[in-house]
Amino acid sequence: MNTEINYKSNPLNGVGLKSLLIEIVDHYGFQILFAYLNINCFKNNPSIESSVKFLKKTDWAREKVEAFYLYEFKNLPKASPEQFTLPPRDRIVPSDQTPGTPAELSLEDAGRLSEERAVKAAAWDLDAGRHSGKSFDTQQKQRANERDSTHSEKDDPELPESSSRPDEGDDDPWGNWKNKSDR
Repeated sequence: MNTEINYKSNPLNGVGLKSLLIEIVDHYGFQILFAYLNINCFKNNPSIESSVKFLKKTDWAREKVEAFYLYEFKNLPKASPEQFTLPPRDRIVPSDQTPGTPAELSLEDAGRLSEERAVKAAAWDLDAGRHSGKSFDTQQKQRANERDSTHSEKDDPELPESSSRPDEGDDDPWGNWKNKSDR
């Protein structure tokens, strides 16, 4: 049984990071790359050398650029869920899928995509990492109502005034975390 995996079907096989970056920068330019990938090395004084240096050090950014190369520049169909969990260089592209012409990308499309991502991220943040299926506006209203219905300890008349204050004799504001026996 042959246990070796043939990675030669992957368009990234044998392509160095610098040549990959030169290809996509020549076709799209740094402005489009920043708009779609949101990686600062494509915005602040962009150059091939500085971008390669950053991407070699930063795995998540390199994988993002390599995925962009595969699915936007080489226009391959999206990876299967099993392949998606692997880094782009380790993915196996089925032999019936061949690279196509680069996708036509524009700054307007990037702006719309960025807005969609921002709405999804805001909904995710507001929901503390859980999607509830509710619309973004409904979630905001619900959170505002929850905040209004809660009150602080200072508003509670049953609590003695000293329970919400630190000891007045303590000069060390960080002293509360120290063990009394350490002093």
